[in-house]
Amino acid sequence: MKVVLAVHGGAGRRAVNQETYVTIKNVLEQALLEGFRVYKSGSSLDMVVAAIEVLENSGIFNAGIGSTVDASGSISMDAGLMFRGKAGAVACVRYPKNPIKLARFVLERTEHVIIAGGAADKLARKIGLEPHPGPLQRVLELYSNVIIRLRRGERVESPFQKSLETWLSLGDTVGAVSIDRDGILAAGVSTGGVFLKMPGRVGDSAIPGAGFYANECGAAIATGIGEYILLTHATLKIVEEMCNGAIPSDAVKKILNIVTNRFGSNTAGFIALDNKGRVAGLYNTEMMPWGYISEEGNVKILGI
Repeated sequence: MKVVLAVHGGAGRRAVNQETYVTIKNVLEQALLEGFRVYKSGSSLDMVVAAIEVLENSGIFNAGIGSTVDASGSISMDAGLMFRGKAGAVACVRYPKNPIKLARFVLERTEHVIIAGGAADKLARKIGLEPHPGPLQRVLELYSNVIIRLRRGERVESPFQKSLETWLSLGDTVGAVSIDRDGILAAGVSTGGVFLKMPGRVGDSAIPGAGFYANECGAAIATGIGEYILLTHATLKIVEEMCNGAIPSDAVKKILNIVTNRFGSNTAGFIALDNKGRVAGLYNTEMMPWGYISEEGNVKILGI
């Protein structure tokens, strides 16, 4: 079986009831089917962008509509893509509903790799992208509750207490990897960042070789604590392992072990797809909802 597209909804430590399980499963399936819809006529880049757009629009993952807020109560999002040896990414954007579309514009229509902040938002307006509607009510309520607790002097669970970060949102970074009929691989990610991050923080999702990477050997995407993924250049190393002959499962296992040994568990998850259509998804968290679709259109959902 040749896998042509794989997606994930983020790695994390969260309990899932039956209703949430069904919702997550349905959205992942929808993303896979939407990406697969363009398989016969489009590129792997088209597939990745189509799948991630579904995940951004779902409102249940920490990307696009569902993005969490930083310590100031504002949304700031990162997204990145890699295709045919080029990368395009945006960081700390607030305006676009779909940061992945803006990242694609950077990749295809500029000579740059990363556009950030207000200038990226201005670019999104100029090219006519749909504006973000603002934080969801559940995100605002979570933010308000945490701020009240912090002002009372209570401790809030956080991997980075100094910057008031905590990993409490329903979903996390979303991403996709794919291979098209020409054998070209693509990788893409989108995120609202870590809940209560410092304003201006940029995570791994805007950085090629950290949150995403693709070349002629394979494609890989990451989810988890961005700082740790950045410091290990995780997806670049996974793809390099595949270039050296490793199958995706071995490549991902090796790099995930490095992250876990250095930073501990509950820190990261990865998906890798090689140029033969072999796929692997591994994580050191309690769960990482992910799935894939084969060349025959068969869908498999895992990690919930």
